[in-house]
Amino acid sequence: MSAILDREEYIEQTYFFRTLRERMFDEQIPTQIVLERLHEEILAITRLPMAIQFISTELKHSGLLSSGFTRLLHYFTPFQAFVVTQAEDARNRFSIDIALLLLEREAGYLAATPSPQGLFVYQFESLSRNRLGYEEGLRVMQGDPHFDDLWKGYIDFVRRQIGGVDFADLIYVRSEWYVADQRRHTPDYAPPLPPLFGEKEGRIAKANRGRDPLYLFAALQRQLGYPEVPRIKAKDDPSVLLREMRTTLKELEQRLKLLEAEQRGKLDLSEFMAKPELLKPPEDVE
Repeated sequence: MSAILDREEYIEQTYFFRTLRERMFDEQIPTQIVLERLHEEILAITRLPMAIQFISTELKHSGLLSSGFTRLLHYFTPFQAFVVTQAEDARNRFSIDIALLLLEREAGYLAATPSPQGLFVYQFESLSRNRLGYEEGLRVMQGDPHFDDLWKGYIDFVRRQIGGVDFADLIYVRSEWYVADQRRHTPDYAPPLPPLFGEKEGRIAKANRGRDPLYLFAALQRQLGYPEVPRIKAKDDPSVLLREMRTTLKELEQRLKLLEAEQRGKLDLSEFMAKPELLKPPEDVE
């Protein structure tokens, strides 16, 4: 399983996710070409360049960006792999550019001064806003090394209760403010489990019980200082329509090139074939 990485790894991951997104969608460069070059720009003392090379190889072999992430869970977290996998699921409206932006902001937060409270709410809000599914999403969140055993137990509790209990209540009952409220009536009250959220988060949660959870997310984002969660754009958004048109034209261009090469008898499929020795994770990426 993955471990907490050095700060420079998260800094380079932030650059990786941002640059991959910009070159894929703003500059319309094919993903494979971006990956083949991008590892050279990453700080060499980190393990990320080897991870990018492995992702590139897996993309050639499987056609999926998520394949490399899921096979490098000793470097990337299960949540990171889950986000990319969901973006490549044709049944979802969740697009790969939103996924990369989500991971970019998360990596930037981890490179600064993250807290388990902020990371938890950021990841949970990401599941909620982008409709990624609570059952599997909360399970993979438990695999994040930033969460200790108490947090893992709490995340499992949330997974079992969500849908039947208001999210604001799930935060409030594990906050110091809930303990303070109980002690106003029962001075010797001792919580069965230690609080995971402070008085501030507990007060916000209590004030938002029964309200639209978007108000709760907005208040917690301001107070905990985690990044704003990117969300699915409406299909009629001009930027979405333009991006879809560009992608379609790019695919048509690639198909025409393949047809022309086949007619001339110069079709070379070797670039799509991965070497067997490259299909195993790089030994130095631990």
